[in-house]
This record gives sequence, C-alpha cells and structure tokens, in this order.
Amino acid sequence: MLTSFLTKPVHIAPLAMFRIVFGLVMLISTIRFWLLGWIEDQYIKPVMHFTYYGFEWVKPLGAVGMYLVFIAMGLTSFCIMLGLFYRVSSVLFFLLFTYVELLDKAYYLNHYYFVSITAFLLTLVPAHRYFSLDILLRPALRVEHVPRWTIDLFKLQLAIVYFFAGIAKINSEWLLEAMPLRLWLRAQDKLPLIGWAMPFDLTAYLFSWAGMIYDCTIVFFLSWKVTRVLAYLAVVLFHTITGMMFPIGVFPIVMIGATTIFFSEDFHKRAISLIASVLHRALPLSAQSPATLSAKTYQTRWQPLVLMLLAVHFALQFLLPFRFLLYPNNSWWNPCEFFWNEQGYRFSWRVMLVEKAGTAIFYVKDSVTGREGVVNNAEFLNPTQEKQMSFQPDMILEFAHFLRDYYAAHGVTDPQVRAEVYVTMNGRPGRLLIDPTVDLAKEKEGFHYKSWILPFERQLVSASQ
Repeated sequence: MLTSFLTKPVHIAPLAMFRIVFGLVMLISTIRFWLLGWIEDQYIKPVMHFTYYGFEWVKPLGAVGMYLVFIAMGLTSFCIMLGLFYRVSSVLFFLLFTYVELLDKAYYLNHYYFVSITAFLLTLVPAHRYFSLDILLRPALRVEHVPRWTIDLFKLQLAIVYFFAGIAKINSEWLLEAMPLRLWLRAQDKLPLIGWAMPFDLTAYLFSWAGMIYDCTIVFFLSWKVTRVLAYLAVVLFHTITGMMFPIGVFPIVMIGATTIFFSEDFHKRAISLIASVLHRALPLSAQSPATLSAKTYQTRWQPLVLMLLAVHFALQFLLPFRFLLYPNNSWWNPCEFFWNEQGYRFSWRVMLVEKAGTAIFYVKDSVTGREGVVNNAEFLNPTQEKQMSFQPDMILEFAHFLRDYYAAHGVTDPQVRAEVYVTMNGRPGRLLIDPTVDLAKEKEGFHYKSWILPFERQLVSASQ
C-alpha cells in the first residue's frame, strides 16, 4: 500500500520548478559569497580550520583551488537551474557544496546543512525531464509524470526541518523565560513599523510562542489546500522578518523558495508557462508547453534501491535530533545543560535557540622547563573562528590540539595546554565552561561524554551556596 502511494504518477511540474528555484538561489548565494570576500576570509587566509570529527582529512585546496571550486559551484548551480547536463551538474554541486561545508565547522549553519541535503536529494530525482535544456538536447528524456516520491521527499525534508525546529522550542528557556528573544528583540527597536514594540517583554513572549506554534504547524497548513495560500504568506512574512532582524544570509530566500513545493501541480504549470511567456518564446522550450508534451511517465529500474536509500536517510533525519539525550544530564524541557555542553547539538535543526558568548584564554606549558605562556588566539584564528571557538567545547579542544602540535614543532617539549574559558548564556553571568586544570593536549576528540566540560547546573548550585 505504501509502495503504491509512493509510486503513484503525479505531474512533474512541481519538481521542475523546485529545480529552477533551487538552482537560482544557489547561484545567487555563490556569487554573494564571492563578492563578500568570504572565500579568502574563511578558507584561504586562516592558519587553521575546525574540522568535523571523522572528516579531518578534508582540507582547503589553496587560493587557486578554492576559487575554482566556487566557479564550479556557480556553473553547476546555473546548469541545475537550466536543467542542462543535470545529472552531472547536480552530483558535482552536491559534492562541491558539501566539501566546502566540511572544511570548517566554525561556519556551520542549519541552512547550509539543508542545502547539502537538498542537493543530495536532487541527485536522485529526474528534475531535468521537464522544461529544461536537457530535453532540447535529448527529446526522448521528456516525461510528464513522475512517481509521487520524487516530489514528496522534498516536502518531507522540509517538514522535518520545521517540525524539529518547532519541538526544539518546547522548553523552559524559550517558552517560560522568552530567552533568548528577550535579549535579541531589545536591539531591534529601529525596525520599521514594529520597532517600537521590540523592547517590551510581552513582545518577546509573543514571538517565542508564535515561533513555536508556527514551526510545529506550518507544514500541516501548507499541505491543506484551504489554508495553503495564507500559510505561504505566513512563511514569507516569518522569514522576511527574521531576515531583517538577524544576520542569517540567504536562509529566508532558501526557505521561501523551497516551500513553493507544497503548491499544486496546476500552480507550477502556470508558473512555468509564465516563465516561458517572459522569455518571449525565444527558446524552443516555450513552444513545448505542457499540453504538447507526451504523457510519458518516468520509470527507473533503480527505484527500489533509491527508495531504500531514502528510507535510511529519513530514519537518520528523525533520529539525529534526539541523540543529545544519550549524554548525561541533558534534558529536553530544561535545556540549559545541553545548550551549555552542546554535545549532540549540530545537525538537529535547532535554529537560533540560545545566546552565548565566551572569552577563552589558552596557556601552553613546557613539560621540562615548566615555563608557561599565554596564547594570542588572534594569531591563529580569524574573528569568526575565535568567536565560535570561545563557547563550543569541541572547538576549544581542537584548538588546544592545534596549539600542542604548533608549539611542539617550535621547540616546546611535550606541550601542556589548558584553557580558562568564561561563557555567558542567555544573559546569565559568565562562568567557567571547562575545567581550567585539565591538560587538553591529552584529551581525545570523539562522540563520548566529555568530563572536562564543567556542568552548568552544578555551578549554579555552587554559586548559590
């Protein structure tokens, strides 16, 4: 029964439009990244990079190599938009984008994670078989219908993003304390029309509860024909406001564009016809209106294998956000300990849930002479890396290992590295994040519980005594 539902033929127009929108947004994003100088600032200039555990072997290619990577990303996203050499372009874009994201976790963002996943999913579907340059080159590729799963997998992925972003907000910090919005909104009093309301605590509570309800329910309302238009307007309003308030790059555009997948096939057919008319019938594509296409349905012998692969993918998508509960003291309702140690935090669709800032001072000691010195972090890290490292334990450990190796290579015998790191969280006074007596040079990275991270709640108890 499930197989019949997933393989039922549906019109390909929503998939073709999704391809066009995704390719266009990625092209804009790549050009923007280049123009802002981030290729050089983030991947060429830094002395070190914060790698993901298990992917330490992923390294930058040097100045020429990195610019070539971004040129290739721009070209492949352009080809995805046009549906030109789609199979090769989609695979290359996925590999290139994911490669760049794996270079340094200091720049981790949920929407980069979403882009990598979407690019991967696009490699599995025939999004180029309608309104594309590929079908001009090879008319036999044209189809009018595809199995339902080729479209619904993107809806499911979006539903996962919104659902987990929503239930992650069901915690005491967000709902009962309106944190961190009480801190952030006070700085938004210059916003047009609504800026006057931002300093009030009541506004922060309204935004907190509305944000949670929005994330938890928006997919349902997008899926229901009766409420779809209003729900999409809510999507546009929500992401426009968040884009105005916070520096989250192209994330609002990505989500506004991707969410159109929930509209009906008739909507997407009309959108494609509109694009064709805007092109003034200059391209042969414009002559191939949906009405003139054959009713051919896409079929592939690889479908069972692809469906199995997708089952594994979505199982991981549902399980990964819960992995933080495997660590001691982490709790869903009272998330302070979890926000503090961040073990199991990434890749869980927790979007802007906590405000943290830190100050990290590193000490390197020669084990033979006993001489100890203070490290100038800025000598090795750019401002973004230093900021992110200052409150994320795994990055603190990786930087300590880098310092160990660096000073060992510069004549320090068996360097010992310890760090004094003070972190503020959601407006609370700063307190020690890690044990300052521990030699981090000897600690191992991994998914295990890190006992050198000082518990958040225990420090509260100690302070009250």
